[in-house]
Amino acid sequence: MSFGIQSVTGKIQLGDLGRTLMHEHLLVGYAGWEADTVRPGLSRADMIKLCVDRIEELKAGGIDSMLDPCPSDLGRDVELIAEVAQRTGFQIICATGLYKEAEGGTAYWKFRSNFGPQVDAMAEIFIRELTEGVGDTGIRAGIIKVASGHGAITDYERTVLEAAAKASVATGAPITTHTDQGKLGDEQQAILTALGVPAHRIIIGHSCGTADHDYHMKIVRGGSYLGFDRFGLDLIQPDDLRVSSLAKVVQAGGAAQVVVSHDTVWCWRGQPIPDMGALSMVAPNWHPLHFTRNIAPRLREAGVTAEQIDMMMVDNPRRFFAGDVP
Repeated sequence: MSFGIQSVTGKIQLGDLGRTLMHEHLLVGYAGWEADTVRPGLSRADMIKLCVDRIEELKAGGIDSMLDPCPSDLGRDVELIAEVAQRTGFQIICATGLYKEAEGGTAYWKFRSNFGPQVDAMAEIFIRELTEGVGDTGIRAGIIKVASGHGAITDYERTVLEAAAKASVATGAPITTHTDQGKLGDEQQAILTALGVPAHRIIIGHSCGTADHDYHMKIVRGGSYLGFDRFGLDLIQPDDLRVSSLAKVVQAGGAAQVVVSHDTVWCWRGQPIPDMGALSMVAPNWHPLHFTRNIAPRLREAGVTAEQIDMMMVDNPRRFFAGDVP
């Protein structure tokens, strides 16, 4: 089944996708945020205004589309995303899926698992949100999000991967992943492809969390895309390493299998970070125009051509969503 490019406001024509950031978040809320009644976070109106302002900056900076891969248990609000998209005329793709065990909304699924396996129940939700819409909103997801945490893929995370594979095979929807510290992406790829998901329908997210070139090229040779999608988050990995690692991937022939972004979060439910001012001081470049303004020139200095940068921002996202083999 051909899935196409589904945004929160309808189908995007292939030629209209344009320069695309493949991993940014309008809104994140860690499970349990609703218990913090003292610090509930911004009002909905304020969140929408902040997101609209940020989108207008992106449009002025030459960005045409973005993927917000927030899974359903990480504060996702598809109606807010759709309202921002409608107000700005900007193309935003949202996700279905579930987050990693350590930080997702796992209690519900773990309790349900006392009464039987949950793969089919999860897959049913993913398929419904991809084909009919989230709840009664009519807003359809365009991708499935899965995640793994530190050390090893847990039984719970494997269940989510299996459900995502089932939904992807049933609908043709692509999958994007979260990894910690640039590890376990090769295992995610192996699990998903063994369950029938074509490798080129998978982005291994946060691959820039490591400078391990062999790891990067193993995923490339396996046929999936690398997400170099945390530019500006120097407290996790210095941009110097991201730039040099990406240049090595390009020099090794992997430019057609890389997408880029920053993993910025524009609004938070509650107050998970007590001092946002301190965060902005230690991560001053954590902004969704950092790649085009600052990283692209550094890549050019490292030998990456302007055509290869355009490939990562324009051609690769379009090919990925269209389902074309790199």
